[in-house]
Formats: sequence, structure tokens, C-alpha cells
Amino acid sequence: MKRRIFLRNTGILGAGSILSSKMAFALPAEFKVVRTAPGQRKFTSAAVEKAIAEFSKNVKNKELCWLFNNCFPNTLDTTVTYTQQNGRPDTYVITGDIDAMWLRDSTAQVWPYLTFVKQDKHLGDLIAGVINRQVKCILKDPYANAFYGDDTKEGEWKHDITAMKPGLHERKWEIDSLCYPIRLAYHYWKDTGDTRPFDQNWQQAVKTILKTFKEQQRKNGDGPYSFQRKTAWATDGVPMNGFGYPVKPVGLICSAFRPSDDATLYSFLIPSNFFAVVSLKQAAEMMSAVAKDPNTSNELTALANEVQQALKEHAIVNHPKHGNVYAYEVNGFGSYNLMDDANIPSLLAMPYLGAIDANDQVYQNTRKLLLSEDNPFFFKGTAAEGIGGPHIGKDMVWPLSIIARGLTSNDDNEIRYCIQTLQKTHGDTGFMHESFHKDNPAKFTRSWFAWTNTIFGEFLWKTYKSKPQLLS
Repeated sequence: MKRRIFLRNTGILGAGSILSSKMAFALPAEFKVVRTAPGQRKFTSAAVEKAIAEFSKNVKNKELCWLFNNCFPNTLDTTVTYTQQNGRPDTYVITGDIDAMWLRDSTAQVWPYLTFVKQDKHLGDLIAGVINRQVKCILKDPYANAFYGDDTKEGEWKHDITAMKPGLHERKWEIDSLCYPIRLAYHYWKDTGDTRPFDQNWQQAVKTILKTFKEQQRKNGDGPYSFQRKTAWATDGVPMNGFGYPVKPVGLICSAFRPSDDATLYSFLIPSNFFAVVSLKQAAEMMSAVAKDPNTSNELTALANEVQQALKEHAIVNHPKHGNVYAYEVNGFGSYNLMDDANIPSLLAMPYLGAIDANDQVYQNTRKLLLSEDNPFFFKGTAAEGIGGPHIGKDMVWPLSIIARGLTSNDDNEIRYCIQTLQKTHGDTGFMHESFHKDNPAKFTRSWFAWTNTIFGEFLWKTYKSKPQLLS
């Protein structure tokens, strides 16, 4: 199923049946039961259920309680397949309505549960299984972004003009696809102290990531990756015989596609390069402390420093109204693209990823630009305002951007605004979506999109723990 097909359904989650009324809280009559019934859930975490009960007991806004109950466990309820392979955890994670595992989405979907792994060993095993599965995917093809659970399966994109092979859903090269698995591995290690997932295969995956990033600095030609697709949708293909428009090798890493799975205009995608700096430093720390491999650790650190320096020299441009801001994309020749896309990594979400300090003045200038009509993909309507992107098109706001805005804000009024906006734009479904029309939340895409559901739950839980008064 294509990501951009509208999926407005009257039956929530497609597979949803008449669901159980055994909720973590007393469901007010005006809210229909839409969460998957206990007997049909893919995975249940006692710690997550306890958090839902705590939130529901203490938060007075019952619609937010209902949304938290539906959204926060959605990844566990509906998208994970947890097994043991050769005595090791293995977890396949679909995005929702598409039966494929994105390296980005699978990390983002389970990320909010890391908070609870110390309370729930079974949940920790599930996340270790995601790490193990991601290693298999990276070693299969580091340039692919999405994989099938079945290594022999061929999908709708098998005729793409690239090195496709069975088991790949899509082979779009995106820097963040290799950053997210490091993010998950690093914080799992920090939160649990468990080093079992970080065996020789994991270490080889890290070396493969390092090799791929260096190839895509394009210091010695275009490198081994190219991509073309027979389609009328311009952002689904890469120009110039699949290599993209020329770049000047300046130390930055090329990304053929954005986190939206849309092709970049200029291949040096700035938020993804910032993310790569963080990920390379995290991988370096792990290769030193866990793998006892100082040589690879030093190589990772050196590349992180090189990319970081290149960002200082090439990522900042002067805007006539907002001053120095971060460009979304550059090419090293002086050309740049000023915009943002809702998918994370985005410029707006960089502090959420630990890629930049939220108080950084250039970031603050950039934020003002992004949350204004000076950003061509900022849409403001009668129902909401927020950032979208080319993937769905004009006037479609992505909840991801509103959530990222809230997660990166220190302003109580702005955080409250984001929560209230999300509360009133779920289209009477009880779930978040990929996007909705700025004037009509009932017009939305993807009724089953677990990433947005789970990160919305993360946003509510963070607010509950730090500023509960904003949930009233």
C-alpha cells in the first residue's frame, strides 16, 4: 500500500472489531471504545498499562485520557511481532497500514517505551529484538529504508531502477535510516546496561554505517547508490540518472531522500547531517566501551567532527527577515533550500534528537521562520496551523510537526496550544494521523499510523511528568 493514499475509514484501524471495555479508566459515554481488545493485542507491557492507569487517574481532561489510552500503546497493540530466533529476541515492526518495517519508524515507534524497560524486562526484550532485527536489515542493504519480515518477499517496488532484491520493500537512501538504529541501541544500552545485542553482527553493522556515510560524502565520484522509479510523482524519483543534482564535496553526507521518503532537491540534507553527527558520536562511544575497538571508534569520531565542521561552514544562511537560519538543504556550491518538512529529523525537531541546543540563537531564528508563512510548507487554517510537506501536498498539516513543536518548546502557552490543537484534530477517531486538512480534521490520511500515535503519547507523558497543569 502506498504511503500517500488517503485511508479515511469508518472502522478504526481496519482490523478493529468490537473492542473490550476493560479499560484502564472508566470510559465516559461520549467516547467510543476504539483500542484493540486485550485478546487481540500483539504485545502487552505491564509497565505501559500502569502508566496509562496513572495518567488516567490523575489527569482531569477525560478526552486526553481517552487519547492517551488509545495512542500510547498503539505500536504494541497493533504493529509488533515478537519472537525468539536462535535464542535471541527478534521483533518485526510494521508502520501500521503498510506491512513493512522502516528503520526510522521502527525506532521511533518503540522509542517512547525505553522509559519503562527497567520496570518491565519483557518490554526490554522486545526492544532488544528491534535492535537485532535492524542489524539484519542494515547488513542486508544499508541503502534500503524499508524491509519485509519475509526475506523472500518481493513487493510493489521490485521494478525500481536500483539494486533491489527480495526482502526489500523500498530502497530509498536516507541518512536517518542509519541514524535511528544507533539512537535506539545507544539509549537502550544507557538505560539497561545490557550489552547482549551488541555482538559481532551489530559491530559489523556499525562499520557498514560508517562505510556508507563515507561513500555518500562523494569525495571520489557519485558512489555506488542510484535510484530511479517509473512514476509520474516527481518526488519519488531521483534526477541525473538516479544520482541527484551535483554537489560539491565539502564533508557533508548526501541523502537521496528525506525522512518523508520524498527525494531531496539538494542532497546535503541539513537536519539529517546534524542527526548523523549525534549518531556517529554515540556509535563511537559504544565501539570503544562495548566493542573495545578504538580504531573504529576513532574513525567514527573523526567523521562526526568533519561533518560538524562542514555544518558550521555550509548550513547557515542569512534571511532578510529572520537573520541567520539553518537551511533545510544545500549543495556545497552556495545554493540552498529554505523550508521544513514535518517528518523527523526536521529542522524544527533537532533539539528533540539531541542534535542542537533549543536555546541556540540560529535555531531560534530558524524556528520563527519555520512556524510562519515564510516556510512554504507551513499551513494555517480554521482548524489548525502546522508544518506539512510535499509528500501529501498543500494545506495538509502533519500532527508530527505539532508534536515536535510541543516537544521542543519551553513555553507553557505554546505547549498547551499544541496539546489542545492535537486534541481537537483527531477527526473523532481517537487516534492521530499522518496528516489532516488545515480546515477540516475529518479529511485525513492514514487512519493507522503508529509512529504518530506513539510519539503523541510520548508528548502527553512528558507533559504529565513535567508540567501536568498544562493538561487541564
